[in-house]
Amino acid sequence: MRVVLADGADERARAAAASLAAEGLAEPVLLDDPAGACSPAVRAHAEASAWCERIDIDDPLHVAALMVAAGEADACVGGASRPSADVVRAALFCIGPAPGIDTISSCFLMVLADGTPVTYGDCGVIPEPDADQLASIAMATAATHAQLTGETPRVAMLSYSTKGSAEGAGVERVRAATQIVRDRMGSLAIDGELQFDAAWDRGVAAAKAPGSEVAGRANVFIFPDLDAGNIAYKITERLAGARAYGPLLQGTAGAIHDLSRGCDADDIVSVALIAACQAAQRRS
Repeated sequence: MRVVLADGADERARAAAASLAAEGLAEPVLLDDPAGACSPAVRAHAEASAWCERIDIDDPLHVAALMVAAGEADACVGGASRPSADVVRAALFCIGPAPGIDTISSCFLMVLADGTPVTYGDCGVIPEPDADQLASIAMATAATHAQLTGETPRVAMLSYSTKGSAEGAGVERVRAATQIVRDRMGSLAIDGELQFDAAWDRGVAAAKAPGSEVAGRANVFIFPDLDAGNIAYKITERLAGARAYGPLLQGTAGAIHDLSRGCDADDIVSVALIAACQAAQRRS
C-alpha cells in the first residue's frame, strides 16, 4: 500500500518512512513539497469537492488527503505537528464521508501492557455528541475494533450511572444511543448505561449489572463526550503503560488517520500500517 506521510518535514516522519521502506511494510511518500504533489488529478478532485473554497493546495495535509481521493495513494497519515482539527478538516474537505455516513468520528486502539487490545471512542472529534451521533460512534468503533483485532466487539456505553443507579440528561442520552444501536444492529453485543468498573471488572459487573453479556467483558468503550474520552485515553496511556494508536478517523470515504503531537517514529509506523491494512481491506 502507498501511504502518504503529510508531515514530510518532521524528523519523526522521515524516520518512520525509512523504517516502512526498509522493512517492506508499505511504500511511504514523504510529503514536504505540496506543489510537487499537485497532479492534474489532485487539482481536479479539489475543484470537484463541495468544500472546494476551503481546500488549500499549499497545505500538505490537504494535498495528502486529495492524493487518496484521486487514487494516487492508498492512505495518508498526518498531524504529528498539527492539531487534530486540521486533520479532520482535511478528511472532510478533501475525501468526504463514506456513502451513507453522516458522522465522522475517531477512536484509539489501546494496547495494554499485557498485550490486551481495547478500543476507545470518540476521543478526538465530536465534543458533545447527541444520541444519534453517539450511536454512530459506537457502531463505527465496534467495526474498527473487529477490523484491527479480529475480536468480536463487546461495546460498553459508559456513563456515571449503571442500570439506573443515577439519573440525568447525560444518562438518558447514553440510554437512547444504546437503544438506537440495538435497533440498527441487533447482532452487536452492546450494553449501557455502564460505569467503567462495571464494564471492565467481572466481580463488579456481577453486582451492578447481572445478566449483561457485555458488563465485565467489554473490549470497546464508548465515552459520553470528548472530555471523558480524551482524558481517559491519556490516563490509560500514561498511568497504565498502554500504547495508544490514533486518533483513527472513522466514517471517511478513504483511509486517513491522525497522529498525536506527542507521537514518536514508531507510533507513525504503527498508524501508517493500520491505515495500509484498512486500505487493503477496502480494495478487496
